[in-house]
Amino acid sequence: MRAIVLDAPGPAGSLRLRELPVPQPGPGHVRIKVEAFGLNRSELHTRLGLAEGVTFPRVPGIEAAGTVDLDPDGLLPRGQRVVAMMGGMGRTFDGGYAEYTAVPRSCVIPFDSDLPWSVIGAVPETLQTAYGSLTVGLDLRKGQSLLIRGGTSALGLAVTTLAKDLGATVLATTRNPARTADLARHGVDHPLVDDGDVATQVRRLLPEGVDAALELVGAPTLPDTLRAARVHGTVCFAGMLSNEWVVHDFYPGGYLPRGVRLSAYGGSASDLPAEVLQHYLDGIASGRTSLGPVHTYALADIPSAHRDMEEGRKVGKLVGLTS
Repeated sequence: MRAIVLDAPGPAGSLRLRELPVPQPGPGHVRIKVEAFGLNRSELHTRLGLAEGVTFPRVPGIEAAGTVDLDPDGLLPRGQRVVAMMGGMGRTFDGGYAEYTAVPRSCVIPFDSDLPWSVIGAVPETLQTAYGSLTVGLDLRKGQSLLIRGGTSALGLAVTTLAKDLGATVLATTRNPARTADLARHGVDHPLVDDGDVATQVRRLLPEGVDAALELVGAPTLPDTLRAARVHGTVCFAGMLSNEWVVHDFYPGGYLPRGVRLSAYGGSASDLPAEVLQHYLDGIASGRTSLGPVHTYALADIPSAHRDMEEGRKVGKLVGLTS
């Protein structure tokens, strides 16, 4: 099979297309014929040497979408459409940047959909994080206001879709003024240009601050995002677009605004109910749900995709296709 292999951390050119043996799944594992895979900041962190627990050489990719090719335990029929994510994919064992991957069954979620693989490949990990951030991280409710710091990312766009479906008022940021129109087209009520002082912009619109805020940029913008939240509001740290996630010399009394709650979210396949995935895919198929822009790359072009991701050249989700 063809696969993208990373021998050691390095630049995008370190991702090499190679021929590898098709993996053999053991008990409790499933082999998937990969049709598409989303590209994530997690894989960028792996390539840059910022991720912990990664062994090399490694086929990256924390998610994949395709069909069951072999289930030694006979629980999933051959040809069943599935997505797989997390659980060590692309870190402690080979992941989704390949024509086949073998993963623990706990990573696998079955579904039924005739959507193109380029669309399905954009969904799993982004939806899992968006859904978990809103439900576990923020407990967002109908009628509340939500600030998304990093709104033009694939995750930011997915959160907007879910939050608007819930009945929330959404504010979202972009560093590029030309992309405010993209946010508005996706349903954001108040697109904001991130000038480093988003809290002031938020309080011009909502003097008491937002009910909830999702931090997707990382540690550098977190203090300002916290200042945008109201008393008893919640800020959830769920993304690291800046590649910085450590708050140095953290003193809670000086760092946290009075009465503002700080949480964090990170999940796995078990945190995305199959019915939520199916409902989201059905919504895309019916036109009820907007996925946002998707940019596709052939397997051989994954180094270029990583350059686009690293430089922030695209709005929306980047997806690799194996055929």
